Amino acid sequence: MEEVDVEPTITNIPAISDGKHMGFAWGPGDILVYETRYKASGASGSGCSFIHEIRKDEDIYSPILRKLFNESHHIFVGLQTIREDLPSKSKKPQFVSISKNYRSVIRACMEELQQVAGNTFENMLLLVSILLAIELIWNLCEVLFIDAAPAGSLLLHLLDWVRLHKADVDEKAREVLQSESPAEHRDYWDVVVSYVLQGRLEEVRQMLVKQANLQPAARSMYKQMDTLLSKMPFYNPGGTQTLTEFDVKWRHWHEEVDRCLQDNSFASNRHLELICKILLGDEDTLLDHKELLGTWYHFLVTRLLFCHPTVKLTELHYYAQVYHILTSFSILESLLVYFGSNLREFLLLEYASGLFTHHSLWQLAVDYFDHCPEFGRVYLELQIERVPLETERKALKVLRVCEQRQMSEQVRSICKIMAMRALRNNRLGSALSWSIRAKDAAFATLISERFLQDYCAKGTFSDLDLIDNLGPAMLLSDRLTFLGKYREFHKLYGEKRFREAAKLLLSLMTAKIAPQSFWMTLLTDALPLLEQKEVSHHLSSKHALLIRSAVRNTSHSETDVSANYRMSAISCPKPEVTSFSRKM
Repeated sequence: MEEVDVEPTITNIPAISDGKHMGFAWGPGDILVYETRYKASGASGSGCSFIHEIRKDEDIYSPILRKLFNESHHIFVGLQTIREDLPSKSKKPQFVSISKNYRSVIRACMEELQQVAGNTFENMLLLVSILLAIELIWNLCEVLFIDAAPAGSLLLHLLDWVRLHKADVDEKAREVLQSESPAEHRDYWDVVVSYVLQGRLEEVRQMLVKQANLQPAARSMYKQMDTLLSKMPFYNPGGTQTLTEFDVKWRHWHEEVDRCLQDNSFASNRHLELICKILLGDEDTLLDHKELLGTWYHFLVTRLLFCHPTVKLTELHYYAQVYHILTSFSILESLLVYFGSNLREFLLLEYASGLFTHHSLWQLAVDYFDHCPEFGRVYLELQIERVPLETERKALKVLRVCEQRQMSEQVRSICKIMAMRALRNNRLGSALSWSIRAKDAAFATLISERFLQDYCAKGTFSDLDLIDNLGPAMLLSDRLTFLGKYREFHKLYGEKRFREAAKLLLSLMTAKIAPQSFWMTLLTDALPLLEQKEVSHHLSSKHALLIRSAVRNTSHSETDVSANYRMSAISCPKPEVTSFSRKM
C-alpha cells in the first residue's frame, strides 16, 4: 500500500524551448535551471545561454513559520545543554519531554496556518500538509527511538500515533451522530468499521447500540458482538498483570472470536461478520477496506493489534517485511555514504543551510552549525561570507559571530568590505574604524592620508572623537601613527602647553613618518612655537635655525625643502625624545 503523492506545482520557465533537455542544480534556497546541448539522438546542439533561478515560495518565510523556526531553535539550544555524562536512563525522560515540545510547536504552527485565508490559502494548505508529515514522522520516531516502549506498551503508543494522525473518523462520526437517525446515515457503518480498525472498541459498542435498537430481532446477535468487544484485553503498563498473563488472556479471547466466526454466529449480518473478521486480523478483509485505513502504517498497526499485540520494537521491521509494506531506505543510505557523515549532522547541515538563505533566520543557523562537529565549521565559514551586509548594524552582527569563533579570515574580509564601502561614500571615520578592526595596515595608511589631505584642504580634522581615541591602534601603520600624534600636537597647542607641543612636533619632524607632501605644513606649524620663550630655550640653536630657514625659503619647491630638511637633520643632533614610531 502506498500513499499517493500530491501533484507538484508547475513552474513555467521562460526561454526554455520545447523538447530540450534541462539541467539543474539544487541550492538551499533555490534551484538553478539551464538548457543543455544534449539532444535525444545523443548529438550536441546549440544551448541557451541563460541560467534561471527558481526561488522557493516566499510563504515559507511567513511570520507564522518564523515563529516555528525561532521556537524550535530555542528548544534545540536547550537540548545541547544536557550533560553528556548523565546515564541514558536519566536522559530518557528529558529527551521525551523535549520531543513532545518540538511536536507541540509544530502542531501550534499548523493550527495557525489553517486559520490563514485569502489568496495564499492553497499555499498555506500545502505547508500544513508538509508540517503534518513532519509531525507524523517525528511522533513515530519518538515512539520507536526516544521513548522506545517495551512489548505491550509499544502497541499502545502506536495506536495513539495512528489515532492522532487519522482524525477524519471523528469528524465523520460527529456528522453521523448529529443527524436525525444516526443508525440510518449513509456513513454509519464506515464510522463503526473505522473505530474498529483503530481499536476504539468503546466507541464501537456505543454506535452498535443505536443499530440494535432499530433491529429488535437481531438484538441477541448485537449483544453477542458487544460481549466480544468488551472482553478484548488491552495491556495496562501500570497494572499488576504481567506480559505473559496478558498474552494468555488475549489468546483465549482471540480463540473465542474465531469460534464465533466458524460457528457462523454473525453469518446473517454481513456488518457484524465483517467486524468479527477484523477482530481476527484477517489480512484480506483489512486490504478490502484500505480506503478506510488510508495508509500502510495504519494497516500495519491494525494488523499488529489483532494478531501480535505483544510485538517488540526489534520485531517491527520483520512484520513490515512480512506484509510487504515497508519500502527500502537504500536511497537514504546512499546519501549518507556520499556525504560521509552521520545522519544527525547531515540533516542539521541541510536545515541550517536553508535557514542561511533568509535575511534574519541565518542567525539561528549559526547554532546548528556549531553543533556539527565534523563539517559545521567549514559550512559556517562558507555560508557566512554569503550573508549580504546591507547595513553596518548587520555587518556588526556577522562580525560578532566570526569573532566569537576566532574566524580571523572572515573577520578581515568583512571589515575590508565595510571599509571600502565607507571610503566610497566619503565616510572616513567609519572607513578608518573598519580598517583598524581588520588590522589592515595598507588600508589604514590610505585612509590616514585622506584625513591629512582633508586637513590641508579644510584646515580642520573630521571625526575628532575617533582620532582622539585611537590609543594603541595607531601603531597599525606609520601613517596612522603620524595622524594620531599630529592631532595630539594640535590638542597640546590648543591647551597652551607649548613646550610639550614643540617637543612632539620635533619628534614628528625627525621620525621620518610624515608624508613628504606634509613636511611644509609641519615646518609652518613650528613657526608660532619658535616665538615662545619656553620653547626657544628648549630647542637647540641648530634646530631653531633649521626650521626658520626652511620656512623662509618659500620660493623653493617642496622637494628642495624636504631635501634641505633631510640633509640638515643628518648633521644636527636629535633631541632627547623617545621615538613613538616604535614605542607609545
